[in-house]
Amino acid sequence: MIGISEIETAAERIAGHVVRTPSVPSPGLTELLGAPVTAKLELLQRTGSFKARGATAKLLSLGAAERAAGVVAVSGGNHGIALAVMAAALHVKATVVMPRSAPARSVALAEEAGASVRLTDGMDEAFATATLLRDEGLTLVHPFDDPVVIAGQGTVGLEFAADAGELTDVLVSIGGGGLISGVAAALRALRPGVRIWGVETEGAQAMSEALAAGGPVPVALSSIVTTLSAPAVSRLTYDHVSALVHEVLVVPDREAVRGCLDLAEHAKVWTEPAAGCLLPAARQVRERIGPDVRLGLVVCGGNATTADVMSWAGRFGLR
Repeated sequence: MIGISEIETAAERIAGHVVRTPSVPSPGLTELLGAPVTAKLELLQRTGSFKARGATAKLLSLGAAERAAGVVAVSGGNHGIALAVMAAALHVKATVVMPRSAPARSVALAEEAGASVRLTDGMDEAFATATLLRDEGLTLVHPFDDPVVIAGQGTVGLEFAADAGELTDVLVSIGGGGLISGVAAALRALRPGVRIWGVETEGAQAMSEALAAGGPVPVALSSIVTTLSAPAVSRLTYDHVSALVHEVLVVPDREAVRGCLDLAEHAKVWTEPAAGCLLPAARQVRERIGPDVRLGLVVCGGNATTADVMSWAGRFGLR
C-alpha cells in the first residue's frame, strides 16, 4: 500500500515540473447541486490532466540505462499525452501505444511532442503491444499498476487536503484506479474523516466489477469515455480501493456528457466526460448523505475538443 511518505517524496520529486493546480469553491456548482462544492482543477495541469504527475514521477525515478533505452506507455489518451510531453521535456525517447478509438487530438498531441505512436484495434491489444515492447528493452510506464505512478497521482490529494476547506465527501473518477488510489491514500492520512467515492461510466466498469468479484477481472468495454476504459484494474489499485474507498458509483455515458455541459455552464470549466461523470455521481452522494454534505470534486482532465463534446451531446439528444 502506498503511504503518505511515498506521496510526499513524489511531491518533492516533481515540484518544478508540474503545476500546483487550484482548489476553488464553486458558487455555480454549489447552486446546481444544492451543497457546497470545492473543485480541484487538474484540467489546468500540464498536458491537460493529472497524468503529468505520475508520468513525471516515474521518469525522474529512472536510472541512466533506463532513460537511454526509452520508455513505452499504453493509453486511451491522457497518459499517452502526458508521457510524450514530459519525456520530451526530460530528453527521454517515448513510444505510446493507443487504441484506434483514442481521440484523434490525443494521438496528434503525442506525435507533436515527439513520441512514436502505435495504434491498435483495442485496449487489450494495446496493453499486449506495450508488454512486447517492454520485453524488447523499453521501460514500461504503466498508467496505474506502478507504485511510483500512484504516488505521483497522490500528490493531487496532498494538495487538495492542504488547500480545500472543510469537506465530507470527495469524488474521483476511476479508469485503472491509479488516481483514486493515490488520492485516497493521501486523504486517509491527512483527512481521515472524509469519505472517498469512485466514479465509473457504464461500459468502463473495471473497478466495480473487480469489487464484486473479489479481485481484478477482465471487462468488456463499450463506454465512449476512452480515458476511463481500462480492460481490467490491477491488484495494486484494487487493494487500495477496496481498503480506502467508501463506494464506487457507476453512471451512464449520457449523464457524463451532460456533466460536461453542466460544468461548462455552471463552473465555467471545459472538461472531458471522465470529469463530467462526477456531477451525476455527486447528486447521488448529496441525496444519500443529506444536507450537511460538503463535496470535493477532482476535475481530472479537459482533453476533449468542442467538436467531441458537441458530437456526444447530439448523439444523446442533449442541448
